[in-house]
Amino acid sequence: MSCNYAEGLSKYENKGVLGVPEEFDSEELVEQKCEQLAEMMLASSHTVVHTGAGVSTSAGIPDFRGPKGVWTLEERGEKPSVNVAFEEAIPTKTHMALKALVAAGHVQYVVSQNIDGLHLRSGLARDYLSELHGNMFVETCIKCRRQYVRNTPAPTVGKKLTGNVCHGTGKNRSCRGGNLIDNILDWEHDLPENDLQLAFMHSAMAELNICLGTTLQIVPSGDLPLKNKKYGGKLVICNLQPTKHDKKADFKISTYVDTVLEKVCKRLGVEILPYRPADDPTKHVPCSAEWAIPSSAVKKVDKLYDKMVKTKGKALKHALSSSAHTDDKQELKQNCKKLKKDPVEDEIKQESSP
Repeated sequence: MSCNYAEGLSKYENKGVLGVPEEFDSEELVEQKCEQLAEMMLASSHTVVHTGAGVSTSAGIPDFRGPKGVWTLEERGEKPSVNVAFEEAIPTKTHMALKALVAAGHVQYVVSQNIDGLHLRSGLARDYLSELHGNMFVETCIKCRRQYVRNTPAPTVGKKLTGNVCHGTGKNRSCRGGNLIDNILDWEHDLPENDLQLAFMHSAMAELNICLGTTLQIVPSGDLPLKNKKYGGKLVICNLQPTKHDKKADFKISTYVDTVLEKVCKRLGVEILPYRPADDPTKHVPCSAEWAIPSSAVKKVDKLYDKMVKTKGKALKHALSSSAHTDDKQELKQNCKKLKKDPVEDEIKQESSP
């Protein structure tokens, strides 16, 4: 449960702004904005969606900073009245819509801050997903760094030993002796290298970044949706509470994310199929699917990223485009520097929150 996950983290006082009142657009305005968003998605050749805790609240998993969020209530000495166990929650309409939009070619990548595993369980392929804070249904081998999908949530949080050992999959043998740890980040942990690099590059390449259910308070995840702005990209935010980047967005939709995705998919002619356990890797027996991002995937996107920067740089002043590219590359280099020292424990120490 979200409460158990939050309680398993080390103590940390700076959890951001909590409990800000929610705002709702009128039904007429929501219709107009969803129509505009659908048109923007049709015009975009590279759309990236950034998801936060707000996409999972309709599954019974509380958010953290909302009026009834885990940390908001914690300050009052209370706990959420609705708190579904992770293994009992099922992907929401938003999760299933994103899977359908990826399949239809309207969304090219998803960047998630969530650890609930609902993107994985929706059947969304790893090729289209960065999980910046980990996944409750995934274990990592501390020796070979392979990641394995679990049937049940990990018994620990904070990259601790789960009691399992590396077992290999199919033709891939185990590394013999590698212990498995959960891959849920605690406050002091570094972000996973490949997930962050792909999230960074896709966000910069995006002609359209869409934020769903996040107040964008934590860096670097909260700043990734702005990475396309210097290249002429657009930003749309869908959230009930005010966010850190509302003024930088092309527009904001203030209503439930399930409502937005349902209306947008209808306008795009995309059917949102219901959740099917058969497509959920955690329901497979035996459950042994690998979940790690191969380095080849990062190299492939890196080439596309370099090409994008050079192409779009021609439309800008040479000095500006050259500086922008150098700054971005330098940021990526700095982010990854510590990882090369310790490939297991150092995973980009940039985030102040899980």
